Amino acid sequence: MLWFESNGPHRHRRVALLDSSTADARGSLRASLRARRRAVAPAERARAARRVARHADHALGLRAGRRIAVYAAAAEELDTSCLIALALRRGCLVYLPRIDPRPRVRAMCFARLTERRSVNRFGISEPEGPRLASASLLDVVFLPLVGFDRHGTRLGMGAGYYDRALQFLRRRSVWRAPLLVGIGYASQEVDRIAPAAHDVPLDLVITERGVIRCERAG
Repeated sequence: MLWFESNGPHRHRRVALLDSSTADARGSLRASLRARRRAVAPAERARAARRVARHADHALGLRAGRRIAVYAAAAEELDTSCLIALALRRGCLVYLPRIDPRPRVRAMCFARLTERRSVNRFGISEPEGPRLASASLLDVVFLPLVGFDRHGTRLGMGAGYYDRALQFLRRRSVWRAPLLVGIGYASQEVDRIAPAAHDVPLDLVITERGVIRCERAG
């Protein structure tokens, strides 16, 4: 179990609501970074997935009994199959995100990985069954990235599922919390992403080049 104080600047930094120009800039940046991500060659995708799994194991000490959440990768995202396989071999309890099937309800929970899978409306594989875990009880959450900066600001696909599922980290006063780890390609790093009020910052980012410990903005 990793322990963090939740009253530090990384959990409660002040950010402004995005104005239209900033939102447009984030949208343009997202489109550019997604094109960059899609351009990664298949052989490099496979190498990056293996390297990220090794870096995660060395940095986090994956071991039996640890509760970790890992995303099931979409086509252009960094593949997580190596990381999931390694975590299972280490005896970790692995959870995957599960989207609420109701189109008007933009909510996500974490379900224990099982052999029974279904595909959600976004074409992403999800576990079936009742074994769910509150995000507050997880040790590590690995998040997909479209882009990131070294202050821990994450640019996702824009739907906000992770930010909503992890909003308790911005409100809680207790001191235990899951470690938030973004994983992606080194080419997805940018100098600065303007944070939105709903953003939940990352603790670490792991790419094929190694581990980045995020510096907290005041």
